[in-house]
Amino acid sequence: MLELDDIRNESESTLVARGAAYAREYDQIQGKSTLLLKNLAITQIALRLRYDDVAGRSGPYRATVASMYSGLGVPADRITQTQASVRWHINNLLRRYLTPRELEKYDLQPTSLLERQQDARQLNSAIVKASKAASAVEESTPKPAKKAAKGTAPEPASPGQPVKATSDHLRLAEVAKDIVGKMDRTVITKHMTDGQRAKLDKELAALERKIASLRKLTHKPRSGA
Repeated sequence: MLELDDIRNESESTLVARGAAYAREYDQIQGKSTLLLKNLAITQIALRLRYDDVAGRSGPYRATVASMYSGLGVPADRITQTQASVRWHINNLLRRYLTPRELEKYDLQPTSLLERQQDARQLNSAIVKASKAASAVEESTPKPAKKAAKGTAPEPASPGQPVKATSDHLRLAEVAKDIVGKMDRTVITKHMTDGQRAKLDKELAALERKIASLRKLTHKPRSGA
């Protein structure tokens, strides 16, 4: 490792050139690192196919992979980090080579870890939007007018409030639809227990009734029309 005393007296231009060289070399190593990890992942996928163990769960496959890493003379913590990174790439690459039917056969989820992370971020974003939309609706919905004190005029409502409330209600309906759309069929059919599916069905039925009651209002003709 470079020591400060080694370069303390170098000129500014030399230090800048040195720093740029280190940055360039680091960037090149980073690119090679990802490529090598993917190559390792492909190699281990080939080994899984050789052992007829696409999921990588069998003892013989695990022993072979362990022996592949054991003779490298690399610290154990570095090996653990490398294997975790390789498994990440294996998970994503398997979806490129296997059909949905094969993934189901080997009890593997149809989506990769990367896709599930993206879905989770989208769901979290939708929940945040829904929370903001619900707060906006609560704030903009006109409150029932209070009875004015005798001899005083009632407080007039803000002229723009109905427009804002209408916009907020439409936005809330949109984000609510997006959240329900994030529910995954595979999770419901493959991962939920019968009791969990029954609970979800109960919640969806209540949601359906609420939506039906609101739709009656959207179909109701305006008074005086």
